[in-house]
Amino acid sequence: MKTTERVQRPTKDYLWLHLRELPYFRGLLRAVEASYYEQIELPRPILDVGAGDGHFATVAFDEPLDVGIDPWMAPMREARQRGSYHLLIQAEGGRMPFQDGSFGSAFSNSVLEHIPQVEGVLQEVRRVLKPGAPFAFCVPNHQFNTNLSIGRVLDRMRLKGLGNAYRSLFDRIARHQHLDAPETWQARLEKAGFELERWWHYYPPHALHVTEWGHFFGLPSLVWQKLTGRWILAPTRWNLGLTYRLASRYYDTSKRDDGVCTFIIARRLKDKKSNE
Repeated sequence: MKTTERVQRPTKDYLWLHLRELPYFRGLLRAVEASYYEQIELPRPILDVGAGDGHFATVAFDEPLDVGIDPWMAPMREARQRGSYHLLIQAEGGRMPFQDGSFGSAFSNSVLEHIPQVEGVLQEVRRVLKPGAPFAFCVPNHQFNTNLSIGRVLDRMRLKGLGNAYRSLFDRIARHQHLDAPETWQARLEKAGFELERWWHYYPPHALHVTEWGHFFGLPSLVWQKLTGRWILAPTRWNLGLTYRLASRYYDTSKRDDGVCTFIIARRLKDKKSNE
């Protein structure tokens, strides 16, 4: 039997704050993740590895973060307009232009799963963190692909080949490079010089199905975003009221054994030689 653990009730309406600017299939998952940062102490200065357009940081945190990095300039221009960070730098996660021990904490929200050589990024994050500093991140896990609804239907129809082909297609659409269990991430973290402090699974399969189908039903939003630079035509309660009510049914912040994503908190180990 699967167990769940309810977390502290969020102080903000993260779901609405995301839905008014993002398609529902993106906003739902990001709203769940944003709520978790209320439970985590991130000492300053804070580094965001994979800042993107800055929307998540603006919603999840009440004040601008210290530094955000991202390899892509276009979304960083949006982040600059939002005022999400005191400093934005275009840089690869595996080659950051900071001195050793520059930051009191770091986080990376749904980014590491997209990076092929993620081990190098973990090593670089460790380098720029102060000894004992926390590093929080979240990723889809090993239960993600097996719970995709279309793949499961094809499996039940004894069309496992088509089911696996669909999962591969979804991975390409979502740009997934890593869908791993916590044990795999623990091994990577320890090799990079971190200690895994705690983790939990979240986002149950029925919520994943909403996200999955949203990738297809959300195509009109993608066209609108390309034309106007905005995902939502009218970000008002009257326009998004029905979407909000429907998405609220799947807005589940509990920690669950069957969750298809994993939130991880690690801590940078001290250097043995210098005895920091």
